[in-house]
Amino acid sequence: MVGRPRQPTTFQEFPVTAESAESVRAAYRVRASDLVGRNWLNTGGKQLGLEDLRGKIVILDFWTFCCINCLHVLDELRPLEEKYRDVVVTVGVHSPKFEHEADPVALAAAVERYEIHHPVLDDPELATWQAYSARAWPTLVVVDPEGYIVAHLSGEGHANGLEVLVEELIAEHEAKGTLHRGSGPYVAPPAREGDLRFPGKATALPNGNFLVVDTGHHRLVELGNDLSTVVRTFGEGTKGFADGPATEARFNEPQGAAVLPEALAAQVGYDVVVADTVNHRLRGLSLADGAVRTLAGNGVQRLLDSGLAAKGVGDDGAALVTDLGTDPLNTSLSSPWDVLWSAKAGRIVIAMAGTHQIFSFDPLSGALAVFAGTGLEGLLDGPAENSWFAQSSGLAADANGDIWVADSETSALRVLRLAEDGSVAAVETAIGAGLFDFGFRDGPAAQARLQHPLGVTVLPDGSVAVADTYNGAVRRYEPATGNVSTLARGLAEPSDVLLDTTVDGEPVLLVVETNQHQLVRLPLPKEALTVDEGASQTQRPKTRVAPGRHQLVVRFAAPKGQKLDDRWGDPTQLKISSSPEELLLGGGGTSVGLTRTLELNPEVPEGVLHITARAAACDGEPGGEIPDHAACHLYQQDWGIPVVLDAAGETELALDLRGLD
Repeated sequence: MVGRPRQPTTFQEFPVTAESAESVRAAYRVRASDLVGRNWLNTGGKQLGLEDLRGKIVILDFWTFCCINCLHVLDELRPLEEKYRDVVVTVGVHSPKFEHEADPVALAAAVERYEIHHPVLDDPELATWQAYSARAWPTLVVVDPEGYIVAHLSGEGHANGLEVLVEELIAEHEAKGTLHRGSGPYVAPPAREGDLRFPGKATALPNGNFLVVDTGHHRLVELGNDLSTVVRTFGEGTKGFADGPATEARFNEPQGAAVLPEALAAQVGYDVVVADTVNHRLRGLSLADGAVRTLAGNGVQRLLDSGLAAKGVGDDGAALVTDLGTDPLNTSLSSPWDVLWSAKAGRIVIAMAGTHQIFSFDPLSGALAVFAGTGLEGLLDGPAENSWFAQSSGLAADANGDIWVADSETSALRVLRLAEDGSVAAVETAIGAGLFDFGFRDGPAAQARLQHPLGVTVLPDGSVAVADTYNGAVRRYEPATGNVSTLARGLAEPSDVLLDTTVDGEPVLLVVETNQHQLVRLPLPKEALTVDEGASQTQRPKTRVAPGRHQLVVRFAAPKGQKLDDRWGDPTQLKISSSPEELLLGGGGTSVGLTRTLELNPEVPEGVLHITARAAACDGEPGGEIPDHAACHLYQQDWGIPVVLDAAGETELALDLRGLD
């Protein structure tokens, strides 16, 4: 495991000569560990080692393909990889969270789906993860051309700081003669052919056809009732952003779509609302002429509440803004994954996966609002303004107007109970236990487990069908009995399920089988299956900690050209809790600052520390004023640290939000 020896405060602690200062610097630098795993992807079959990358600036991206923050980082890195392609090599180290993600076939599909254009190391046993002391998804580690670690970053939003660091490393190592320019080791895989490519979701059209969100082709497809005839397409089919006619419009990995009521569509001039996920926008589609327009989103990814970077971080962790105004084109969104027309709410409801919240959009006024969720990642029920979600990815309304939510990262089925005025009266959990709990188990809902579900629909009898994506199954939850069963299994990452009544009047399930690039019909079985393959938890290395007082420090250094935004007080924040709650006798809760003294209960043998750190910085020089209209940035990371209490364990825990060596 990579250690972090104490570094001298200044070189003046030692005899000072140019030679001795350089020897001290070298002595305290940490050499990067080699890259160990099961296999390599995107290398043409070649097995790589760190020695093969000597002379390049290497960015190790520790990721897992379920994680929306990891997907954000993939997109953040693309411009950097292109600009510095002759000196920078990104290596994706895939360290899985869920059991399904350790399947090499599933990983290869994810690398293809997300158009990853750099080598990927398959690290199913977390060997390289542990060697680099990674504790969270995503984690970035920067290795210089001589093979030494120079930065350790957690979370997303580091693109600007990385570019500054890369420029500094280029200048330093060109001067030393240790930078080698030239092409990297990436080898492109063969392109996939077919009408659909990793479709996300589908919705029924009034004419009996289906509108399929063809995510991998960056377009929408009207598919005939036979599920094979392509009637027409919407979007050029090239990743990008452009409004206009169907043949010229561009999307970027769209995921969800919702058809508006006919009367409302006539008023607003479009029929379908599309969740254009990677563009961080809502788009409107007219079925009559295929024209596409932008409804909401400015294309800039929203980092939780945009007010945090502009106003300082709130103390209670709640969303600071619920009404986002009536200027939707100048409002930031973050990876909208699904959309739903809610008649009871009188608006579009949005699964805003990137901020772990539920938003709403009024097509008539253009008003955007936070419908539920604080933006903190996890599973917490109660009032809408206090609830926590985790990458919600699927929505469906029942006969009462309540909204069912596939909450993917908590492997949970949630429900928004709507009041008569259409607001959220309460958030409840039907299935699910927490961020790191999953499995394949039917039976009473309290013991039942899902694995990263992405889609949900309501059946005629009021039960709820769930596209249990990583279990390759469609599951059913019966609210009346609280029982969970299995309707179908053996599917390849089903990401959506809907009710199809177009075949002989008999209701059947229509499943979007993403990794088979198709839609399939499945009859509703007369007798559902009962499956019990167990409940699991994400297995991560456990930290041995001493009971009693424990010091927590989160390291953060603002990138060059930025300074902490202290105009409204301390712009940093820690929120700490534990599972079980009894593990923390003191030090929990939310307060400013990036250090905290915890009191760990000696009577609790083990548990998980849940830590969220935030820091707000703006463009400007340290010691100077932040210029008017300066760009501001919010850095955030959530950690779940498994701990085992041991009298001989550590008494300090250091985490990197943005640490530089």
